Parts: sequence; C-alpha cells; structure tokens
Amino acid sequence: MRMRAIFREPAVGMLAVVLVSAGGSCGPQQGAKPPPVIPMPTGSVTDVEGNVYPTIKIGQQEWMVENLKTTTYNDGTPIPNVTDNSGWANLSSAAYSWVGNDVANKDVYGALYNWYAVDSMKLCPAGWSIPSSDSWSSLTDTEGGKLVAGGRMKEVGTTLWQAPNTGATDESGFSARPAGARDLTGAFVYKGQYAFWWCSDEKLLSLPATASFLHVSAVDAAAQTGQAQLPTGHAVRCWRLAN
Repeated sequence: MRMRAIFREPAVGMLAVVLVSAGGSCGPQQGAKPPPVIPMPTGSVTDVEGNVYPTIKIGQQEWMVENLKTTTYNDGTPIPNVTDNSGWANLSSAAYSWVGNDVANKDVYGALYNWYAVDSMKLCPAGWSIPSSDSWSSLTDTEGGKLVAGGRMKEVGTTLWQAPNTGATDESGFSARPAGARDLTGAFVYKGQYAFWWCSDEKLLSLPATASFLHVSAVDAAAQTGQAQLPTGHAVRCWRLAN
C-alpha cells in the first residue's frame, strides 16, 4: 500500500513524521513478526508438602514449569532453613533459603538449595529427578542449541527480568525466572539478572569441590553451563521422561 507523509511541528520544536495509508487508515505493518506463542502446561506434579507444580513436555522430557519450593525431602525429613549469612557460608550440610530470606518469594522464585541438599537425591517428588548435565543438554538441544535456548526458556518481559531480557520468548514453556543465587558469603546476588539451576553432577577432581549448573541471563539468549562450590545456593528444576 502506498504511504504518504504528514509533517507537523510538535510543541517541543522537533519535526515529527506520521505515516498514514493512502486510504487514511492505519493497519499492522507488513512483515511484522508475530508475538511468540507460549505453550500451556501439559500436566502437573505435587511434592510431599502438597505444593503443585505445572509441567510441560519439551521433546522427550517433561519439566516442572516452576522452581522447586519444598522444605522437606520426599521421605518427610525437614531441610534446615539457614537465614544467617555466616551460618550459610560455613555449611557442609544440606540447607535451603528463600530469595532474600523473604518467604513472599516462595511462589515467585522457589527456594535456593545448596548442593548438599541436591546430593541427597531426595529433593524431587517420587518419580522425578534433578537433571544431569546430559539432561540439560537434551533440553537445550531441543530448543535449538545453547546459543538460543536461553531465550526460548526465559519468561518474557521485564517485570522480573532486568532489561533488556535479550531474546526472551518462552516458546519452550519453561518460564525461567531470575532468582539469582546465594554466594559463598551467604549474600543474595544476581536477582533479576540470572537464573541458575543445579545439575546432579559433581566435579569430583576439583579443589575445592564443585558441581555443575546451568544458567540463563538477562543480557543474552544463551543457556550456559558452569561450576559452583557446594555451599552455593541455586534453584532446582525437576524432570522426568515424558510419557
């Protein structure tokens, strides 16, 4: 459609250009990219405390759509909630905390667990598991590879994610939120900037001991792996093979 330009002088003295169609009506621009389609959850799973998590099938896997928030192992044993920074920093046993030690974040970000809690292999509901590095790789491969999978996994917008939340489409339905982490001093860091999730793999030859994690960032569309020392607090997602 032919376009003609109408020029007008706004109050601030800068020249404004308004494009209208020759027929006098405005319509969607040709070639505009449609908004991403975010899949709806395909199921649900309930943990030992009664918390219900929506789930989504991605390839041959089924994933929780929310971070784990149980404060009890699947055998009914309570997990210690450590709020003190120095207490957290000196731990060599399992613990969890809410982001910022604020229970109001429970349903937004889930809990942050140190790797000792992950190593129990009793965090996830029965029949579900902490993903290994290979399990995460299967997910990112399904979503186009590590360079773009993070964008397809991240929740859209900048309500929780800091701008620019690069590449976020949530076309996987994974709906990643930026809980950040709890570092080796017990401080809460990177909220709004990063989402981290533990892997079940421990790098046994490292000193100090470390375990693997996957993370996505507000400033790119990648999903990348790394290593963190075991007292670090990260979020957890559980998965199983899709039925």
